Amino acid sequence: MPRRLSRPSRRPAHGGGRVFADDAGRLWNASVAWGTPAGAVLFACISDSRASSRAIAIEAGLRVADVADDVLRAWLRDAPRVGRLT
Repeated sequence: MPRRLSRPSRRPAHGGGRVFADDAGRLWNASVAWGTPAGAVLFACISDSRASSRAIAIEAGLRVADVADDVLRAWLRDAPRVGRLT
């Protein structure tokens, strides 16, 4: 029987997550990724798979659980789309 080899994850460590609605009523998941001196909030739309993921840098130590929905919506509006570099 083949053995499964475990590999270390290349993904950054995530700190919590939260679901909120944007101005148009779509549901987004906001999660914090650490791995640099600061961090980034990663936004993924969970109600519309066609929406592009987004990311924005934040201060170190912030948690999305402690931030108001209005702040998350403002960050989402300011966050650039995540895509392939060409």
